[in-house]
Amino acid sequence: MAKDTTLTGVERTFDDDEIIVSKTDLKGHLTYANNVFLRLADMTEKEALGAPHSVIRNPNMPRAVFKLLWDTIQEGKEIFAYVVNRSKNGDHYWVLAHVTPSYDGSGNIVGYHSNRRVPDRRIVDDIISPLYKDLLAEENKHANRKEGMDASVNMLVNLLKEKGVGYDEFILTL
Repeated sequence: MAKDTTLTGVERTFDDDEIIVSKTDLKGHLTYANNVFLRLADMTEKEALGAPHSVIRNPNMPRAVFKLLWDTIQEGKEIFAYVVNRSKNGDHYWVLAHVTPSYDGSGNIVGYHSNRRVPDRRIVDDIISPLYKDLLAEENKHANRKEGMDASVNMLVNLLKEKGVGYDEFILTL
C-alpha cells in the first residue's frame, strides 16, 4: 500500500460479533490475517502476508501510541489501545485492539498477536479522537520526527500522571 494514499474521509465499519485478527513476526511483518482484516484493509491475502503491519497505519494515528504499544509488547506484556487504521483505498476504521506477544515452547517471544473489536463510539468520539488530535498536533510542532514523537509521549505520560493511572487502566476504564 502506498504511503501517500489520500484519505477519503469514509469510515468503514464491521459487526459487533466480528473480530479482526492478525499475527506478525518480531519485526511486525504480517504472518496471518483473517478475512475480516483483509476485507477492512481492502487487501488480498497475498498483499498482506509478509507486508509490515504498518501498511494499514493511518497518518491520523499518533506515533506516540504506537511507541507505547511496541515498548509494552516487546517487554512481554499485553496492551489494549484504540487505533484508527487505513484501508488500501484511503478509507479508515476504528478498532479497540488487544495486542499480545506470542511465545515458543521455551518462553521466547516469537511474534505478536492482535485481536480487534468494534470500539465504543462514544469513547472514540468524545475522548480518543480529541486526545489523538492533540498528540498529533504536538508531534507535528517539531521538525524532527523523533523529537515530535518524544514530545507527544511526554504529553501522554503527563496526562496519565495527572489522572493517577497507568495507560491500561486509563483505556480500560473509559
